[in-house]
Amino acid sequence: MSVATLTGGGAPSIWGAAHDVDARRPRSLQTQLGASDTVCGRRAAYIVHGWTPTDHADKRAAILGTFVHHGLLESARTEYRWLVERSVQDDLIRGHVDVVQLDEATAGRLPARHRPAVPADVLTVEDVKTKSTYLWDRVLRYGATAAELRQVLLYAGALYEVGFEDVPGQRYLSRLGPLDIGRVRFRFINRDNGAEHVQEIDFDPRRAAEARWWVERVRETGNPEEMPRDFDGPGLDAICDYCPFRTRCWPGAAPGVPEQTALIHNDADREQALADYVKGHELSSEGNRIKAFARKKLDQSPAGIYGPNKLSWRGGNDEEKDDVEAMVDLHEIADIPVPMRPDADRMVKNLRAAGLPVPRRKTGKKTPRVINIGPA
Repeated sequence: MSVATLTGGGAPSIWGAAHDVDARRPRSLQTQLGASDTVCGRRAAYIVHGWTPTDHADKRAAILGTFVHHGLLESARTEYRWLVERSVQDDLIRGHVDVVQLDEATAGRLPARHRPAVPADVLTVEDVKTKSTYLWDRVLRYGATAAELRQVLLYAGALYEVGFEDVPGQRYLSRLGPLDIGRVRFRFINRDNGAEHVQEIDFDPRRAAEARWWVERVRETGNPEEMPRDFDGPGLDAICDYCPFRTRCWPGAAPGVPEQTALIHNDADREQALADYVKGHELSSEGNRIKAFARKKLDQSPAGIYGPNKLSWRGGNDEEKDDVEAMVDLHEIADIPVPMRPDADRMVKNLRAAGLPVPRRKTGKKTPRVINIGPA
């Protein structure tokens, strides 16, 4: 269904307007590789080589994140006088860094009206990320992903080596030249409930150089498909589900068949995939055993924080279920007809007990294919 589909009463969907506005954003029109494109090596290579996107996924979640992102940054700009959405460019990437908080020494080199309300203790480059509740536990436990860290290091590295881009509106910043970056910061915002989580890392020029090397490796490819896929594909990784090059990257599978089947070319591939499946099953079984043993040990432990983990309990309440007899009585008192629904399970038992065949009919659907692997 198109985002322009009319809603009830003939009103146009507001998402049509949101998609149109998003399509006109400078970031949407940019053709040069941006730091945010470095989430996957092959996707970055498609962009570097100028290949045309093959897919246009639903962007509503991303657009919501953009709106939240923009509103928060604009508030930080007006209230704290932070530098927000400032452009950076070097010989590899171009983009807009979310936040730069200047330290006192650097801020002192700017006109007073451009200085932050409160300087940072060290010059800090910050990236704001919006996340859903579904991913929030992973954010709290593990922080930024390798791809997210690479993105902010590319921005910080460009500022460290070159400084702000020399373009209208920020020429006064470009005159600062290369900046002495002290820290990079991730600010995660839960777009479902507004929760905030901050992760800070000391800036290391060597790690920024590693991020640049990653981009250089992408640019050196003769063909985008020389770059390996960094994710397991559609249906397994959301990055692939919403990738603009999904069909190009995962071709060959028939409609309704998993795209990953295209990776099987011969019996050697099947042998390796079976070995991977068995290994995964063994790891899963061992993981379940460890979890079950730990759960038994913790059964009488009080809620609380123990090292890096917080223990809490749900349940333990009296179980309730519908009282069918009481409902029948209420129906009769209120003169409401008691529903008489055939009980399929009971009828099957009756027919089998009587030695009669149970009638079956095709539903038009297919049962799930269940894999069965045993020793040869």
